[in-house]
Amino acid sequence: MISKVKKIVALGLVLSTNTLMLYGQNLPVNKGPFNPSDSSFKQYQYPAWFRDAKFGIWAHWGPQAVPRQGDWYARNMYIQGSEQNKYHVAHYGHPSKFGYKDIIPFWKAEKWDPEKLMALYKRAGAKYFVSMGTHHDNFFLWNSALHRWNAVQMGPHKDVVGIWQKEAKKNGLKFGVSEHLGASFTWYQPAHNADTSGDYKGVPYDGNDPQYADLYHSKAKPDDRAWYTTNPEWQRTWYKAVKELVDNYHPDLLYSDGWFPFGDIGRDMLANFYNGNIAYNNGRLNAVYNCKQASNGMWVQDIERGVQDSISPYPWQTDTSIGDWFYRTGQTYKSGTDIIQMLVDIVSKNGNLLINIVQTPEGDLEPDMLNTLDEIGKWTAANGEGIYGSRPWKIFGERPQNVATVKTSAFNEDRVKYTGEDIRFTCNGNKLYAFLLDKPTGDIRIKSLGKSSALNKQKITSIKLLGSKEKIRWQQEDDALIIKKPVNLPDWKVTGIKIDLAD
Repeated sequence: MISKVKKIVALGLVLSTNTLMLYGQNLPVNKGPFNPSDSSFKQYQYPAWFRDAKFGIWAHWGPQAVPRQGDWYARNMYIQGSEQNKYHVAHYGHPSKFGYKDIIPFWKAEKWDPEKLMALYKRAGAKYFVSMGTHHDNFFLWNSALHRWNAVQMGPHKDVVGIWQKEAKKNGLKFGVSEHLGASFTWYQPAHNADTSGDYKGVPYDGNDPQYADLYHSKAKPDDRAWYTTNPEWQRTWYKAVKELVDNYHPDLLYSDGWFPFGDIGRDMLANFYNGNIAYNNGRLNAVYNCKQASNGMWVQDIERGVQDSISPYPWQTDTSIGDWFYRTGQTYKSGTDIIQMLVDIVSKNGNLLINIVQTPEGDLEPDMLNTLDEIGKWTAANGEGIYGSRPWKIFGERPQNVATVKTSAFNEDRVKYTGEDIRFTCNGNKLYAFLLDKPTGDIRIKSLGKSSALNKQKITSIKLLGSKEKIRWQQEDDALIIKKPVNLPDWKVTGIKIDLAD
């Protein structure tokens, strides 16, 4: 039977040889089977590559790393009294004289070795890589014809997106880009203010200078203060930038930092992305779009720094960072175990993990970051068969008794604690995988696989400890599958067990 996507692709190819159409917003949209409507997007089918990949690495990196003060520097440096404002005044001068525009030239990326880093990410087990396209600072990391504030004309004078993409493809990784531009227009408004006290009271910050409006935008209307602007002109500016990015680089994945943006203009963007991806891939849809809104099957919902509490009917993604989003001196990083635990939990619930590996302003990684990636790589090499290409089982797992469930939400990752009694399941055909999220202290009991359990009626034929050649002793009792604690557990804390089931 011909799939829905193949049918609509065929229809789109027959309709016209034109490459663009104009819809209700009079914006140019790549011609193809998708039109900018929810009913059309519901024909979307999730690409197998994304469902199989499970683990991606993100370079959330750009000129905001230069001061080494963490995320949102380009905004907070204009908020009098904030820690980043105090740092800026002490180290660079007052933002009426030395603004974010003057930070950008300091971003040279002189130690950036994308070839070495991408090979490292591949060894760590990543199956896709995402480059920052533009953050809220309105600085583009691609070779843009739309404005001068881009990495080819300034800073490193390199096409950062294009170079990352080349290395990802060379290593067999799918490639994505993130755009945070939608929030930029309101996010940047503090740059149009002035100090309310002190020696510089009332002196306008450099964002008020009209010659830099192409970076800081113009001053918003007083009621335009939400995450996404209500200004139609700015919404169209966003559309043109995203269209240039996806039409020139043809990424497999596009991430927007927020809920689905700008109504019908956002629908034009999504139709343009999907149709352009189909044309670029000779009639095959490989595109994945991430935004922070329930997908209803139309895209991949992203949850920032959070996890689901149950199996989602649709593939989804957690995005998080190993530390702060941009480099910050003295920050604390997640351990390899933290990341592996999150990965297994997320995969058991039909999700993927995309994690930012924090780069220095110069572009390299700190030694503890290298150690963490090495730890993850050793684990995925031994346990990856239960992760990559897997699907959720009948339930996501087993949890300790009397432990409250952390409900699905963004920013809940710090409230989720994993123990040796936490078990997560994945499956691939007749192979069932049970992952213990910490080292067992005694025999392993899996209640879902007891003889009396209604969850599994297939005969267990063999059990193997992933990453070990030790013969496993086990027996199936009415209330649980009992696995004798192995004599020699692998070095890592998250223990993978492969359970073969009869046909």
